[in-house]
Amino acid sequence: QVQLVESGGGLVQSGGSLRLSCVASGFVFSSDDMGWFRQVPGKERELVALISSDGVIDYVEFVKGRFTFSRDNPENTVYLQMNELKPEDTAVYYCAAPLHSYDNGSHSGDYWGTGTLVTVSS
Repeated sequence: QVQLVESGGGLVQSGGSLRLSCVASGFVFSSDDMGWFRQVPGKERELVALISSDGVIDYVEFVKGRFTFSRDNPENTVYLQMNELKPEDTAVYYCAAPLHSYDNGSHSGDYWGTGTLVTVSS
């Protein structure tokens, strides 16, 4: 019943920008924390950013100052504005909800989209 659909990925040159979207359905969007993750071959899936139900945002260090996470509750949509993209940002990006934060600092989601590919060329 819960569905997450990502879009907005593509191919850009280093230094370029992309805006990712994730449209959610099947749950009370405004009451849940959500997160953006990414995964590259040979690496574990990693958290990029999270946004709480009350709008508190946290970013991992390697995207701070470059990425902006926002949510539009009436549209059941979250966005990830990615600026100053680097080749190392190349990955499949996923949104997850509801996002759970644990006492040990880790995060996980109950539901996931199928991902959108971001490719950044040198």
